[in-house]
Amino acid sequence: MKKRWSLFSVINYLFLALFSFTTLYPFIYIIAYSLSDGVEAMNHPIYFLPRGFTFENYVTIFQDSKFLDAYVITILRTIIGTSLHVFLSALFAYALTRKELPGKTFLTFYIFIPSIFGGGMIPNFILYRELGLINNFWVYVFPFLFSFFHIIIMRTFFQQLPSSLEESAQIDGASNFRVFMKIILPLSMPVLATIALFQGVFHWNDWFTGTYFVTKESLRPVQTLLNQLLTESEALANAAQRASQTGTTVSTGMITVTPESLRMATLIVATLPIICIYPFLQKYFVKGVMIGSIKE
Repeated sequence: MKKRWSLFSVINYLFLALFSFTTLYPFIYIIAYSLSDGVEAMNHPIYFLPRGFTFENYVTIFQDSKFLDAYVITILRTIIGTSLHVFLSALFAYALTRKELPGKTFLTFYIFIPSIFGGGMIPNFILYRELGLINNFWVYVFPFLFSFFHIIIMRTFFQQLPSSLEESAQIDGASNFRVFMKIILPLSMPVLATIALFQGVFHWNDWFTGTYFVTKESLRPVQTLLNQLLTESEALANAAQRASQTGTTVSTGMITVTPESLRMATLIVATLPIICIYPFLQKYFVKGVMIGSIKE
């Protein structure tokens, strides 16, 4: 039987196709530009396909030790910061589900108040300085170990787990920490993966901390480096454009490389890992975002 297309379906599919195209086209443009000869891309518009296909932009990036150091810092802060954040937040959330825990209301308000009131950047800078976190790798980790929003999400999920599982384990002699590690965490993969995705994306994309609390070049993450490229290379790009118009070239290490093409390649390299990781967490993410939406 032939499927009949209604006017609404046609308009709906056209709208979704247009929306998908407008979402994907910036990535297509950036990829095409990053794979193009820098001078060619500067002198001729790029729409879908590269002009003067080359990998020189990526070669130049990975030959730069500063970029490699920044990439290592970003990977380390994402792995360590996300792992500690998820584990400590889950531990705190599990404690709040225990009926015998004294002062649960006080602890809840204790972590809630800082989530809506902050001292600002200058008090934070003074605090980090007194704690010895300025120009320290741990400035990327310690200030972000807890999140009230994430703790409440985890607590809501833990409360939905059958209490009989904990009671059975405790009858067999398991301590609260053993119950948490052997029963609660394995059953909580959807919420843990969801929080890990949120926090991992934050750590990977955070440029603010490296810009204002770190001055050592070797400790700056890749997003801070990318931000510097976006803000400081405009003069070089303008100089390269003027030089190309007069028939000369700007020395950027390779004749086919321009500041703009380097920025595009850096943007792809900085974004690609998160895009690759997301599909593996998607099945947990879909379950995790529904936490608390249905109440018995």
